[in-house]
Amino acid sequence: MIDLHSHSNISDGLLSPAALVEHAAQHGVRVLALTDHDDIGGLAEARMAANVHGIQLIHGVEISVTWKKRTLHIVGLNVDVENDALKSGLAAVREGRLERAKQMGAGLEKAGIHGSFEWASAYAGQSILTRMHFARFLVEHQYAKDTKSVFKKYLVKGKPGFVDHQWMNLESAVSLIVNSGGQAVLAHPGRYDIRRTNMLLLLEEFRALGGTAIEVVTGSHTGAQYVEYAKYAQMFGLKASQGSDYHGKGISFMEMGRLPALPSGCVPIWHDWHHLNLASDYLSLNG
Repeated sequence: MIDLHSHSNISDGLLSPAALVEHAAQHGVRVLALTDHDDIGGLAEARMAANVHGIQLIHGVEISVTWKKRTLHIVGLNVDVENDALKSGLAAVREGRLERAKQMGAGLEKAGIHGSFEWASAYAGQSILTRMHFARFLVEHQYAKDTKSVFKKYLVKGKPGFVDHQWMNLESAVSLIVNSGGQAVLAHPGRYDIRRTNMLLLLEEFRALGGTAIEVVTGSHTGAQYVEYAKYAQMFGLKASQGSDYHGKGISFMEMGRLPALPSGCVPIWHDWHHLNLASDYLSLNG
């Protein structure tokens, strides 16, 4: 019923904002956050579609962050789309994305994979250019069998399409979200190559900077990770969020509408969202 992480073709999803909202409605989602990478340009279209389909839309964004030489993602929920600092900060990140994409294309070119930047740019159209667009090119041109294989073979550290890019720092990302009236959420923590010691340091810093929640239930987490990150949330007094991280058919970890409930003991991030209009029985079961 509640999905707080999704992507449209404004970033690296396959569906337009309106089509994404329609898809969510068809799969039983009643509260949806559109959280495109470093861009809030699809929210106006999504809002109009949400009014048509009876969905409550949460204004969101997913900001790319560099922390201890690692790339992390911070989701912002309930952000003010008219906030000037947020808009200018995201624009700067998008400029960095374009430069990274050019370097990725050059790296793949040296490895004998020609035309990746041009093809990825064509997939992106007027949207921001992301690694997922390169992944689509590599899969469709049979350099890898699927998106997961692409990342392991070409786009991670030590591989030809990897670029060690410096994103926004954690403090700046959380500040942009909080100062625009939003809540900062550490996205899919189970995907980061971080040992327990660094995870504890990250969560301590994230909380101190004003972070609100951890994504506990998300499309790329296993059942064991639901439990693991629920414990981390409780340990640090952080709330729990959930989202499919839906990008489109064939490139998503999970279909919309299939998220399990948060583990017991979690305080949902929407616990104090008084603007939500959900069935009382659902709220009682999920905080």
